[in-house]
Amino acid sequence: MIKASVGAAAMTALGIPLAGKNAEKAVKGKKKILVIGAHPDDPETCAGGVMCLFTAAGHEVVSVYLTRGEAGISGKSHAEAAAIRVKEVKAAGAVTGARFLFMDQVDGNTELNKDRYRQMRELLEQEKPDVVITHWPIDSHRDHVVCAALVLDAWRRLDRCFDLFYFEAMTGTQSQLFHPTDWVDISPVIEQKHAACRCHESQGMDPLLDEWHIPMERFRGLECRCAYAEAFVRHTVARNL
Repeated sequence: MIKASVGAAAMTALGIPLAGKNAEKAVKGKKKILVIGAHPDDPETCAGGVMCLFTAAGHEVVSVYLTRGEAGISGKSHAEAAAIRVKEVKAAGAVTGARFLFMDQVDGNTELNKDRYRQMRELLEQEKPDVVITHWPIDSHRDHVVCAALVLDAWRRLDRCFDLFYFEAMTGTQSQLFHPTDWVDISPVIEQKHAACRCHESQGMDPLLDEWHIPMERFRGLECRCAYAEAFVRHTVARNL
């Protein structure tokens, strides 16, 4: 079990070597991290602490949203909900320091087909990340499962050219059988993370934080002897495969 408390140490906590695959970035010490979620608020609630730590350490962080959360506001049309949630993403990005990108799938109607596999692969080819963090593949939310499958396929087809990690989402009711391999102490940025989460006002974030996310952060903190932590599963393969 490895933990980190500030800045660049978060990279070591995730088991990522200081010398990455991209030689130029390795020399400069700067990494690019993509956090890919199915909906607005997924990256912030599930990996917002790591995002804040990475940006504070001078790394480039990009939040990628598979959808615009079109089905996520009761009583609003898809277009109205999307407009609201895009504004919330912009506000959250101002807090975390992350750049953001939207893909063009639709909340509640995400697709897993040849074209969508290609789309995700092309995005990752273009962005050239050192690290990608995304949904755990065993999840009760179909959009989460689709997002994880698209990223996993791209990782394989791109010859595993980036380090792949999975985050947890409301473990027990959504993420299932989640057994972390890596923990990151997010105590120094916990208020910043929660401020980013609260930017997603349309989701009634305070009750979600109180009921789900803060208890998870505290529990993971207990596991690695700190106040608050985020936990991840690293996808590893045998060297000869």
